[in-house]
Amino acid sequence: MSIKTADTDTEPKILVFSTNNISDPGIDLAGSSHMPYSPSVMVIPVPCSSGIKPSWILHALEKGFDGVFIAADGTDCAYLPDCTTRTGKVVQSAQSLLEKSGHDPRRLKMAAICSVCAESFQSHMEKFKNALTKLSASEEKISQ
Repeated sequence: MSIKTADTDTEPKILVFSTNNISDPGIDLAGSSHMPYSPSVMVIPVPCSSGIKPSWILHALEKGFDGVFIAADGTDCAYLPDCTTRTGKVVQSAQSLLEKSGHDPRRLKMAAICSVCAESFQSHMEKFKNALTKLSASEEKISQ
């Protein structure tokens, strides 16, 4: 994990999959409005959240990300009317894959982020960052 001890300034690295048409504009709005969220958040836009592969999530964790956040379209997906259901299945499959691979499934989160949901995105990033910090601290205690 890339998280250091509590007395360093290192924050958890979070990979965000955002959707081009709905969640990405909301995330861009958070940045352009200068809303503070961790600089260790990296965003990758995708056409539809239901197209994310569980193996991508596992790969991200194995390459040093501390958590993966799926910023889904919710019911506003331009591509699929059942996008939310499909994305939920992706998350379930990914959490199962993470568990089988020795990663805590809580390292994956999903929430609907709309095109004007800058404050919601900021809040989700803060809560997820805090959860990952606590999770890593408890994993360190267990491994000692």
